Amino acid sequence: MIGAVGPAELRCSRSGCREPATTTVNWRNPAIHSIDRVKVWLACDEHRAFFQEYFENRGFPVVLTPVGVTVEAVS
Repeated sequence: MIGAVGPAELRCSRSGCREPATTTVNWRNPAIHSIDRVKVWLACDEHRAFFQEYFENRGFPVVLTPVGVTVEAVS
């Protein structure tokens, strides 16, 4: 097909960051999400710790995995 575009490169979810994602940030808000509801953001190497601290400081469970590795639940 003419003009077809391949899959988009996965980029970090940090505002303003254009770096490729290397980490999947799996998290949930326990006040509104059940244990099997996993929200997913992406992080580059520079922002991986930022996201982990961001969620942990709010009391949200978070699991970091390499991009492409999924989790079924975050407890």
